Amino acid sequence: MTPEQIIALVATGESETLEFKETTGRRREAVQTMCAMLNHRGGRVLFGVTPEGSAIGQQVSDHTLEEVSAEIQEIEPPVFPVVERVPVEDGREVVVVSVNQGPMKPYNYRGIAYRRVGNTNLKMSSDEYNQMLFERMHSEQRWENQPATGWSVSDLDVTEIGRTIEEAIRRGRVKDPGTREPEALLQGLSLIKDGELLRAAVVLFGSTDRIEAEMPQCLLRVARFRGTARTEFLDNRQFRGNAFVLLARAERFMLENLPVAGRIVPDLFERIDDPLYPPAALREALANAFCHRDYAIGGGSVATAIYDDCLEVTSTGSLHFGLTAEKLFAPHESLPWNPLIADVFYRRGIIERWGIGTINMVKWTTAAGLPQPEIEDTSGCVTVRFRPNRNVLPQRVERDLTERQQATLALLDQAGRGLALREIYAQLKPLASERQVREDLAILRTLGLVAPTGHGRGARWNRL
Repeated sequence: MTPEQIIALVATGESETLEFKETTGRRREAVQTMCAMLNHRGGRVLFGVTPEGSAIGQQVSDHTLEEVSAEIQEIEPPVFPVVERVPVEDGREVVVVSVNQGPMKPYNYRGIAYRRVGNTNLKMSSDEYNQMLFERMHSEQRWENQPATGWSVSDLDVTEIGRTIEEAIRRGRVKDPGTREPEALLQGLSLIKDGELLRAAVVLFGSTDRIEAEMPQCLLRVARFRGTARTEFLDNRQFRGNAFVLLARAERFMLENLPVAGRIVPDLFERIDDPLYPPAALREALANAFCHRDYAIGGGSVATAIYDDCLEVTSTGSLHFGLTAEKLFAPHESLPWNPLIADVFYRRGIIERWGIGTINMVKWTTAAGLPQPEIEDTSGCVTVRFRPNRNVLPQRVERDLTERQQATLALLDQAGRGLALREIYAQLKPLASERQVREDLAILRTLGLVAPTGHGRGARWNRL
């Protein structure tokens, strides 16, 4: 770094990635900060800068750097930061120590692990430490990259393997391997190690019969509930199979059970039916569930639940690597819990690699006039929830609605205010008589879908 760069850096002030120490005499506090930065996003510690942000420098000798180095060696696991000496004035120097986010988190200094919060260091709780340690071990040895004992290529759906490779080639996400021999294709997808199939290969391509017998966690649960609570099923099913089979089953179930959102096109007096939720957003939520869920939990599953007021996609497992629901809706690094499975989904063109899936879900839902999806991480499950806007026309009520009745609801939704009987009739006149409109309003009122304000011919009808 140059003196000019030091001045510019100091001018930004202390932050979660930058801390000032007036002299190396405060090296213990500085190394504590380095430990916290290693456990966070990395950063720099500058010796020779006052807390107020004045780069005064200090006298620096080889012994000075040896003392700093000796203190850094108190961090476990060992780290090797970049140390620079930058001259400022009168033979004085600023010592810059830079660390990246550590690849072997959690790190501790003198037996204590620290985390960075703003420009302060806090002792890490035992739960935080254990979670970070678990995530580090997961990167090396996890459920998906262990051998699928007793399984062979003959137990897989070779047609699905071929389909995956063809689609990956078409999208330019893999080069043509020059063979369609299943074992070679699996090698190219890193799903065979030391001659043995990995569990990820079974999740992705396993035959349904054997999965049903040996891998109960490869499960999809789907349900359509009456109303807005889990009190009465209209449909309730379970499926077992590989991830591609279950993804297709889930999409088919949603297609069969989701109502449509209706709207009246001005001047045409026609009702247009749109998907209640953007299919691309639902597919992204499902794909994420299959890629990020915890397959080590034998009783786990992916679940899709449809209610009158929302749709939920739930997967077994929690968010990891410091991700939260809020962070998922901002630019973030892609950190799949099952990177082998996620990589095949990426090559197949089902997901993107760069952590933009949840951001795309927001884009697709808001473009459709819907609220932003909700994400919850509770009770060992992650749930993505989609909600409709006011323009949803229910198809499953106490009795089926006629197309004219649904058109009436659409008019009230679009108006956003109460409409008089004559106003509703004026817009539906080619479709209905005034008597029919009055009868439809009475039925809709009985069903709890509309209500009047006022009385007689001055009454105005409102959507509930």
